[in-house]
Amino acid sequence: CLSDWSSDVCSSDLHAPMPEETYAEQELLLARLPARIADAAREAGRAGLIEVVLDLGRIPTARYSGGREITLTDSEVSEQDIDQVVSQVSEFGEDNRAGIPRTLHRISAIRNRRGRIVGLTCRIGRSVSGSASVIRDLIDSGKSVLLLGPPGVGKTTMLREAARVLADDLHKRVVIVDSSNEIGGDGDIPHHGIGRARRMQVRTPHLQHEVMIEAVEKHTDRKSTRLNSSHLG
Repeated sequence: CLSDWSSDVCSSDLHAPMPEETYAEQELLLARLPARIADAAREAGRAGLIEVVLDLGRIPTARYSGGREITLTDSEVSEQDIDQVVSQVSEFGEDNRAGIPRTLHRISAIRNRRGRIVGLTCRIGRSVSGSASVIRDLIDSGKSVLLLGPPGVGKTTMLREAARVLADDLHKRVVIVDSSNEIGGDGDIPHHGIGRARRMQVRTPHLQHEVMIEAVEKHTDRKSTRLNSSHLG
């Protein structure tokens, strides 16, 4: 059970210099926000930034690890603000999630009764090398592993790093069944954070079990490792 992480970021990371690659990837998300909101987020600080929240008719906010939440601007979010972000990310699926190709960022939508998007949660995605070290012995054993914990404690980050360790360090044939493109990132080319692991995307959530079967029957052998990302409500 995971309880010591806060939204994929260790507390020690808050004071460490941000790697140039992480900085550049974070900028890919900030650049898609309305300029006044993006500038305010940059000024507020990048370290520990978890997500930017845009709700129609409300003040935009930024949430940081440790529970801190700040107001970004005094002007309310407009329909144009939301439309601008939606037009610059991938198409939203049945799970109301979108992303930015070859990144781990996740944009989740809130819709009104007519289906129009009226709110966005723009979450920063990142790969953290070494995050699977606490379960390395379990990974090495080849046994099944179930990661449990509340949202934002680092389950996906650990699972992504476990896939990389299995594929790159232990030279296993790894296939990821990615239900929401959370592990391998958005787009058809997986994020480098999964190493040499292969990724099968799931078109709609209710087809996840079929993709799991296809992965086992067509793309692995009995010595292979399958990783699956699921969410329990």
